[in-house]
Amino acid sequence: MSQAANAGTRLTLSLWHPNCWAIEATEQVDGGVLAHAIYNTPMTAPESVNGLFTAFGDTQEEVDTLLETIQESEYAGELLELQERFGRARDAPGNVVREFFLEYDPADMVCPTLLEHGFVHSAPVRIEDGGEEWQVCFTGEREDIEDALDGVREDAGAEVTIAAITGPDSGSPRSERERRLDSLTPTQRKVFEHAREAGYYQWPRGCSTRDLADDLDVSKTTLLEHLRKAESKLLDPQDL
Repeated sequence: MSQAANAGTRLTLSLWHPNCWAIEATEQVDGGVLAHAIYNTPMTAPESVNGLFTAFGDTQEEVDTLLETIQESEYAGELLELQERFGRARDAPGNVVREFFLEYDPADMVCPTLLEHGFVHSAPVRIEDGGEEWQVCFTGEREDIEDALDGVREDAGAEVTIAAITGPDSGSPRSERERRLDSLTPTQRKVFEHAREAGYYQWPRGCSTRDLADDLDVSKTTLLEHLRKAESKLLDPQDL
């Protein structure tokens, strides 16, 4: 990463923009996508690029449905699923992860607009529930952030809010605990957070697994499956 990126204010942005196959697909079905890198495709049409992505979800069926929905999007071109891990799938949340290349129109990308206004991409983009989460560094002065975001909103037709912000000397905006929580699927996180808030981890326990299952309107077996997988990821760093 450049010196300018390291020196800037670090932000987590919640972002929506039009004509995005990933936002469209994750709004329709469960699961999520991590965006890793974009590559030019000189051997094909000059107006297209290829991106490297990871699809993730709770089950194989969930990821299958997500990939099928992506392929059906009018904003997505050819999808090529990788048979072997490309080295990044281990960092993805979810019980099931699948990596793929996707060809699409660079005009639909929001990254160039962010860069134009001083926001440097610093981590894989996470797309879930019809929205994107961007970890960025702002290379300008902190007091200019809102004006720069207004520029992104106007130029990209985007909706952008600041989810977190830290100064240049604060290090990574995510603690180890936050990083481990990010390894959970949305369902696992919901179950774990509810269990914690309901007193399941207190002594004596404030509720039973049956109580938790009833609260979330799921079977006890399903509740335990999600809870145990969440606990495994949070307690064992090798599962991250």
